[in-house]
Amino acid sequence: MCIFCKIARGEERAYVIYEGEKVVAFLDINPLSKGHTLIVPKDHYENYIEIPLDVSMEIHDAIKRVCEKLKIFNPAGFNIVANVGRKAGQVIMHAHVHVIPRYDREESRPIEFGKSIEVDLDEVYRELTC
Repeated sequence: MCIFCKIARGEERAYVIYEGEKVVAFLDINPLSKGHTLIVPKDHYENYIEIPLDVSMEIHDAIKRVCEKLKIFNPAGFNIVANVGRKAGQVIMHAHVHVIPRYDREESRPIEFGKSIEVDLDEVYRELTC
């Protein structure tokens, strides 16, 4: 059983800041900023794409609730991130969403995308809609 399953079942200690019927939110033990929180479904899904719609809707509700709680720290913004697959940076193979408060004076940089690529959007669109 994975660590997030154990946390969701209350078998492993975590700093839980919100719990719903199908999700639990707890502080990340390797935070990128003060209040960095993970929201995980209680049932095991390997990544965010596998999550059923009803669970996904509860995750979105939890995101709003967690952000509201984290406002006590006066963040300047939030990153809300779901990494899907190892290549995308997913380390724990249990679906989860990061809520990362961002502050004006923090040293770490917000998540940034790399340089855009050259691509024929007409061709990509045709391939997707055939």
